[in-house]
Amino acid sequence: MPTAPLSFSRDSLGLNPALIRKYNQPAPRYTSYPTALKFKAVEDRSGRSALLADLEDAEGPLSLYVHVPYCRSLCWFCGCAKVISTDTSLADKYLDYLDMEVRRYAGLIREGRKVVQLHFGGGSPNFLSPKQVRRLSGILRGAFEFDDAAEISVELDPRTLSEAQVAAFMELGVNRASIGVQDVNRKVQEAIHRIQPTETNAKTISWLRAAGIHSINVDLIYGLPYQTEESFKETLQEVLSYDPDRLAVFSYAHVPWSKPAQKILERSPLPDADSKIEILIQTVEKLTGCGYSHVGMDHFAKLEDPLVKAQRAKTLQRNFQGYSLHANVDICAFGMSAISQSQNAFRQNYKDLDTYYRMLDEGNIPLEKGYLLTRDDQVRREVIMRLMCDLELDFAERGAVNGIDFSSYFESEIEGLKGMESDGLVCFTEKGLSVTPLGRLLIRNVACRFDAYLGNASQGFSKAI
Repeated sequence: MPTAPLSFSRDSLGLNPALIRKYNQPAPRYTSYPTALKFKAVEDRSGRSALLADLEDAEGPLSLYVHVPYCRSLCWFCGCAKVISTDTSLADKYLDYLDMEVRRYAGLIREGRKVVQLHFGGGSPNFLSPKQVRRLSGILRGAFEFDDAAEISVELDPRTLSEAQVAAFMELGVNRASIGVQDVNRKVQEAIHRIQPTETNAKTISWLRAAGIHSINVDLIYGLPYQTEESFKETLQEVLSYDPDRLAVFSYAHVPWSKPAQKILERSPLPDADSKIEILIQTVEKLTGCGYSHVGMDHFAKLEDPLVKAQRAKTLQRNFQGYSLHANVDICAFGMSAISQSQNAFRQNYKDLDTYYRMLDEGNIPLEKGYLLTRDDQVRREVIMRLMCDLELDFAERGAVNGIDFSSYFESEIEGLKGMESDGLVCFTEKGLSVTPLGRLLIRNVACRFDAYLGNASQGFSKAI
């Protein structure tokens, strides 16, 4: 029998404008630690490089990520690596090179390692035609052995999805789907250049459920032009009628210095930090009151969902795809801009197609940047992940796992958290540290305390609110 979601009350938060201003500072989302801003240019792209060496030695399961960069139109809020085109034949060349990369990469991996997770992101994976989806399936299954119970998920754009594409993804083995909705209000949609009628969303969900894909996630974004508490309440109400298993409610990351198209949004009124936090509070209240658990940061799931069960069991993980069920897996990522992760290293492919293609033509793994973790990085990565997933830290337990005296190792960090305790974000317990309901809303700020690289130089990240 699932337990009730954590009670959440606006009145109990003690949130005020001064506190919002204090914590509305640039902060990472911690899908990795160290963050991608610490990655360095790669010089050696051979299989003998230090960045790739642990692939040959490592054992255990694999998680695959495939980046499909193409979109038919540009959503002005988007921060993803993408290529805008309506010419689906471009994907044929992309698959040629993806095939080359997959085979080259797979040749470095020890035999017998099974794939337990596969995720297709973008861009828009359903830019691919059904024939191209089937070809991609052949590329991956020809190079890797899949576990019979592998979790295979795909991000879908309902505006361009066809029932034939759903069938092709089902043949590939997809058992989870995430659909981008963002907001159902027409004025908001016009301001972000993404017109998506309710009928389109409903049709997509109908197709997915008829095909047997019953684990459906809906993505929303708050902080977009013209959004208000009242308008977003209507969006939540409509999306709840879709009965999704999970919701991801992301804070819009306004970073026009790296995504110039976002400057267009400044022509319309953007919600300020006070409005954004009110929308978020309303969202948490509404969803937890309707049978969803606030898993952490921006994710919600039904009480019987495996994500919620994993959080209760303290086995929940966090990586570049967000929250995950799979621990101790190496992530092998393919395609333009894709980021791979292993115990000792991060590796990121080139973000532009021409260089990605050229590197493969020259016989290389198409790496642009990478990072080798130090022992301190590994300790902090584990602590930040457990904080983001468990929303608490047992100092003795974390110390034993990492072979350190936690209180001594993180003496200055613990001291720095006392100010957050005064502000109501965390509380110290007999065992360690617990994040409060208010702290859940500002979990990025709490995690920052364990980041050795931020200091006063957190530029480059979006604001926490």
